[in-house]
Amino acid sequence: MRVAIFGAGGFGREVAPIAQEAMERISGGQVFFVTDLGGDAVNGRRVLAYAELLADPMPVVVAVGDPALRQGLVARFERDGLSFATVRSISHRAHDDITVGEGAILCDFTLFTSNARIGRHFHCNLYSYVAHDCVVGDFVTFAPRVCCNGNVVIEDGAYIGTGALLKQGSPDKPLVIGKGAVVGMGSVVTNDVPPGVTVVGNPARPLVR
Repeated sequence: MRVAIFGAGGFGREVAPIAQEAMERISGGQVFFVTDLGGDAVNGRRVLAYAELLADPMPVVVAVGDPALRQGLVARFERDGLSFATVRSISHRAHDDITVGEGAILCDFTLFTSNARIGRHFHCNLYSYVAHDCVVGDFVTFAPRVCCNGNVVIEDGAYIGTGALLKQGSPDKPLVIGKGAVVGMGSVVTNDVPPGVTVVGNPARPLVR
C-alpha cells in the first residue's frame, strides 16, 4: 500500500510517521510527500511532483490545516480522478456508532466517544476529542487539545483553535459553530457562533479588529 501526503510542511511532517506506523501494522507500505513541483527528500521520504502523482496515482491525504484551502485542493484532486486516504493513529480511539468521512487525519491520543457523525477531510490534532451525539461537518479543523463536548454541531469549514473548549449542548438545543467560523485558541464557547465569525476569550465573544 502507498499513501501520498499533500503538503510537506509542519503538519505533513507530523502526519507522515503516523501513516507509516499505521500501514506497518496492517501490511506495510510507503508514504510519500507531494507538492506541486516536488523537491528534495524530507525526513527520508521522497517528495513527488503533482504531475508524478497523476502519472502513478495513489490515495492522497491533504495535510493542510486551513479549511478553505484544503477544500479547494480536494476539489482539484477530485477533478483529476484521485482517491483519498484516511490516516488514523494507532492511539486514536473510537467508541460505539461513529461514522467518519473519507480523508480524515486522526492524530495521536485523539478520541471519539459515542454516536458522533464526522464529515469528510476532518483534521483532529493531538489530544483532541469529539464527545457523544456531536455532528462535525466537512473540512473542519481541530488544532491540538480541542475539547468538543456532547451535542455540539460544527458546520463545514470551521476552524477550532488549540485548547478551545466547546460547552455541551442538549438534544433539543445543540451548541452550533457556524460554517467557516473560527474559534481562537484557549477560547471557552458557551453560545452559538454565527457562520464566518471569529470568537476569542472566556467566554468567547466576536473578535473586534
